[in-house]
Amino acid sequence: MTDPDLAAKTCTPCRGGIPPLSEAEALNYLEDALGWDLLDNGTRIERTLRFSNFREAWAFVDKVGTLAEDEGHHPDIAFGWGYATISLQTKKIKGLHENDFIMAAKIDELAGGG
Repeated sequence: MTDPDLAAKTCTPCRGGIPPLSEAEALNYLEDALGWDLLDNGTRIERTLRFSNFREAWAFVDKVGTLAEDEGHHPDIAFGWGYATISLQTKKIKGLHENDFIMAAKIDELAGGG
């Protein structure tokens, strides 16, 4: 069972050398990450958020960037008029780690919920 309050946790440094979450473990975490999709055989999660215009999407991406710097865990981000797509993976282990789901929960809070 995953921790239902992932947003209260802080990302821990991942130096590699540990196995990524299995697809089954990632699916378990995904139960608490509504709106996120598990992709690439369970090695990445992604969510697209919608906004009214470019300025709102840009403002949201700016908040995610600040969060990423604070947490030391950096997503891939694509955005444009009315959308922002956030992709999370722990690149040092070429898969998912609890940190990715912590970031997802914190990003959901920035977006105003799940």
